Amino acid sequence: MNAIPIGLQMFTLHEESSKDFVGTLKKVAEIGYQGVEFAGYGDLTAKELKKVLDDLELKAASSHVPLTTLELDLELDQVIEYQHEIGSKHLVCPFLLPNRRREQDYDDLIPILNRIGKKCYEEGITFVYHNHDFELVPLSNGKKPLELLFEETNPEWVQTELDIYWLTRAGEDPAEWVKRYNNRTPLIHLKDMTTDGEKFFAELGTGGVDLDGVLRQGSESNTKWWIVEQDQSKRSPFESIQISFDYLQAKLVNESIS
Repeated sequence: MNAIPIGLQMFTLHEESSKDFVGTLKKVAEIGYQGVEFAGYGDLTAKELKKVLDDLELKAASSHVPLTTLELDLELDQVIEYQHEIGSKHLVCPFLLPNRRREQDYDDLIPILNRIGKKCYEEGITFVYHNHDFELVPLSNGKKPLELLFEETNPEWVQTELDIYWLTRAGEDPAEWVKRYNNRTPLIHLKDMTTDGEKFFAELGTGGVDLDGVLRQGSESNTKWWIVEQDQSKRSPFESIQISFDYLQAKLVNESIS
């Protein structure tokens, strides 16, 4: 079995990237990350970015693109074309704005996700929905919005990028969610959370999230990429991503979690 590669969500380094996008990518590669998940492209054309990635021996694991962009057919076509050029096989809906979180909004979202997902599927791109904790607040019928979205969308067209920090913060068992959506979790956001009352974002291995359970289950669920992300850090973000990479690399090697 081939080892699952480790990527970094570039939002972790958004301030650093805004100052020196290519230089930031270079530092990510030097740490040892095999790929990156984009949240913007530093104003580079797809051709320019592909050359940078090739020079640094980095892969484009995926791209986070706002739903408001993906909903527009012409914009979606352009986004897909960009993915093809940089070699990205995954396109992610990263976030629902607060004005789209009413019960009716979730019902309305289902055909939108299916339409985007179908187009991506036809183009050889996997469309993925990324969660936060608000999708775990039960609806009036007791069902959680995240359950609704995945029960009512086509599993070939709409897959998951489970964020294990937000699942844990919502009181959920992240490993159980990975198991529930076996073969529908190509990307998993690996994050840790402090064990104090603040429940702040933490470097992998320093908090209380069930990383072992997620890593074991993900390895059985056809996961394609482990994606490290730390939304905020109390130390240098480069130090944080180094700590997380070292922990994860050691864990995968020592326990042969592939």
